Amino acid sequence: MYALPDSWVWDFWFADDGEEYHLFFLYASRALHDPEARHYRASVGHAVSRDLRDWTRVEDALVRADAPAFDDLATWTGSTVQGPDGTWHLFYTGSTRAPDGVRNIQRVAVATSTDLRTWHRSGGEPLLSADGEWYETLDSGAWHDEAFRDPWVFADPEGEGWHMLITARATEGEPFERGVVGHAHSTDLRTWELRPPLSAPTAHGFGQLEVMQVEIVDGRPLLLFSCLAAHASTSRAAVESRGGIWAAPASSLLGPYDIDAATLVTDDRYYSGRLIRRRADGRWVLMAFHHTGPDGAFVGTISDPMPVSWDGARLTLTDPAG
Repeated sequence: MYALPDSWVWDFWFADDGEEYHLFFLYASRALHDPEARHYRASVGHAVSRDLRDWTRVEDALVRADAPAFDDLATWTGSTVQGPDGTWHLFYTGSTRAPDGVRNIQRVAVATSTDLRTWHRSGGEPLLSADGEWYETLDSGAWHDEAFRDPWVFADPEGEGWHMLITARATEGEPFERGVVGHAHSTDLRTWELRPPLSAPTAHGFGQLEVMQVEIVDGRPLLLFSCLAAHASTSRAAVESRGGIWAAPASSLLGPYDIDAATLVTDDRYYSGRLIRRRADGRWVLMAFHHTGPDGAFVGTISDPMPVSWDGARLTLTDPAG
């Protein structure tokens, strides 16, 4: 387990340099007292490990920018990939307060590094913002923020550049069914073209598909995401009263994704799950942050690796905690 004595730790993602695993994580001081206040105090921390269990903290990767800036409120979840020239690209969510001073607007940005330790923001502008043609913006009034975050970047399976999946919302549909898989494409990891979403709202869907990841596990493509029952469609919340980490079957890494067929991998004891293949044995494992404790309180630590496998049509895990 990875924990900080003075801070909550939650969403995270990995980079693997072939020798060490790099853990990039959101954290905020427990001196805030209210765990919900952590979102607007989030920085991106960094730790390294050789076995995904014993972690050594190193210097932070990112903190929020000075105002005014698109990321002057907080730096949130993203992903890290290495380009063909060896440069590492850390894609992240930058948030700023909306004009009403209460809600927030989210955009996608990038920082780069040659060694995974020292990161430099790329210019003073975001890479991508929600486009009202395809994606819901704040002025719709349908949601509590402008949801456009959690960029997951991966190489095109056919070698045609790079794809980015984004937690976003459609412009139409019931508010708690509008969560979609936002999409952008790049040929060089630097210039990005926003494209229409790769999924559509459904009656058995979600208000948001948080912290998405696509992988092929045991030969089966899947979309991994998280959503609590409070942000899910009425039909989902009626069946799953808590929500948590979900897996949806997919035809390929780029979809189609069968959101209606998504099943729970874990309940809300865990959240923001990440799949990673262990170098030691090649096995896929899932790590997630501990979300809800036995007393119902927020926990804010990161789990040890949990092996995953398919059980019929469901992705299941072996929980070391029992």
